[in-house]
Order: sequence, then structure tokens, then C-alpha cells
Amino acid sequence: MSDLENWSPVKVKEALDNNEIVLIDVRTPPEYMIEHVEGALLMPMSFFKADSLPTQDGKRIVLHCGSGIRSAKMADEMKKAGISPLAHMEGGFGAWKQAGLEYIGTEMSSGAPKKMKVTPPAA
Repeated sequence: MSDLENWSPVKVKEALDNNEIVLIDVRTPPEYMIEHVEGALLMPMSFFKADSLPTQDGKRIVLHCGSGIRSAKMADEMKKAGISPLAHMEGGFGAWKQAGLEYIGTEMSSGAPKKMKVTPPAA
């Protein structure tokens, strides 16, 4: 995957905030429903069709999953379909949370969506 760029969660967050990328979550719908990156689009691996993705006017597509394994497989499918520019978020959603970045989670007492953030351990 020589054309595939590996981005840190912090780089993905900056680009997402600047509207420079399209972030696609390839996890399952239940995973996404419980917690996800705000602004990420859901296209589960089980239904993934690289050639069905909408054009994004030159925006880089960045894929992510829970740990990076599923999104790497889907990036390979996109590369085969000739889709570029393309990047992959290293470490997936787990790395996003470890970096202390905000995400949408589920308030377990009410079931309502809620902005959440994991505080990284002190060094």
C-alpha cells in the first residue's frame, strides 16, 4: 500500500476540523452507535463497496476502525478501485481515545448521545 498515508489521530482531527478530509468509519453499526468520531461517516466493512463512495472534490478520504486492521483491508480495496487521495488513521478509534480527543459516546443512564473525552494518563 505504497500510496496509502498513515495519519495520527491528531492529524486526522486537525484535517477534519478544517474540512479537508472525509472520515469513514468501517466498524459495525452497533460499534458506531455506542461511540464514534463526530463527523465520521459510517460504511461498515461488511457492506463496503469502494466504487460506491461519493466523490469528494479532491478531499482525501481517511478510513478508520477500532484498531486499524479492518480499515487497512478496506484501504486496500479502495486502492484497487483507483480511489485517491487516501489515508488511514493509525491505531483506529482506540488511538483516537488514547490521544484524549473528543468523540460522541452514549450516556449509559439515558441512552442519549454525549460528547466525551478520555483523559490520557499522566506521563
